[in-house]
Amino acid sequence: MDQIRAVVVDPAATGRLSIKQVAAPLPGRSEALVRVRAISLNLGEIRRARGADPGWRPGWDIAGTVEAAAADGSGPKQGERVVGFLPFAAWAELVAVPTGSLATLPDKLSFEQAATLPVAGMTALYALGKNGSVLGRPVLITGASGGVGQFAVQLAHLGGARVVAAVSRAERAKYAQESGADEVIAGGDLAAAARFGPYHLILESVGGKSLTAALAMLRPGGMCVLFGTSENPEVSFDARQFYSSGGILYGFILFDEVKREPPALGLPRLIELMAAGRLRSPIEVRASWNEIGAIAERYWKREIAGKAVLTL
Repeated sequence: MDQIRAVVVDPAATGRLSIKQVAAPLPGRSEALVRVRAISLNLGEIRRARGADPGWRPGWDIAGTVEAAAADGSGPKQGERVVGFLPFAAWAELVAVPTGSLATLPDKLSFEQAATLPVAGMTALYALGKNGSVLGRPVLITGASGGVGQFAVQLAHLGGARVVAAVSRAERAKYAQESGADEVIAGGDLAAAARFGPYHLILESVGGKSLTAALAMLRPGGMCVLFGTSENPEVSFDARQFYSSGGILYGFILFDEVKREPPALGLPRLIELMAAGRLRSPIEVRASWNEIGAIAERYWKREIAGKAVLTL
């Protein structure tokens, strides 16, 4: 096979994304060829695609079946069902994935469920572990109706935390409640969460005034893990109040985190929880990948809470 179909940046298309013919992948010795069955969307890759040059290929999350195992014998075998992660170009019929970025799937999990796990699930999992155990401790999660947010609320609840979730609009409070939040703050004023603090850990993805408020709510030794700035990347805060609390601000980038704990280690932890029925995949939209442009546009406009999963 010389050519495959893949999602590429196309300025003339809806959402700047379309499906076109590209060269088939040539795997390295430690890469498996995966026939993709499902992909999921994340705000970061859509943002990147909106500013990328024509022809650039976005995509992080995939789930599918191994068509050819890695030549060096590592990783899953031919025919096994897998979920995986790439830094770009994952949205295609066939992809070459390093075996350290793959995990096998039990038959009871669908490809659609699995495709939500790599970026959103691992971000939530790794971010929650940044300040030690959350057992019995107050944890604040902003953007709690999104994919990362819903996973984070569920995982924090499973870890025994007292979970306070913040959502942008009242109608989205249900997503945090269904995920196990003890308290839900709705609206643009995060300061309302202060009465449930101070916090051992805050997962912050909004930026601007939200981050300003979050930094003021940390208890001594508390940590704010910043993994996104969906509203505003600029922030001002009272530095005296922040450093006097002994708080920590941690800048989180998943692509750096997986260098320390690769997906082949993190993903099985999430898969086990989901297969046991203890972790729910926050899918709101299911569609064909032929609708990639329209779905990406809706995602960019914040019309979709949770995850959008597209099948091939």
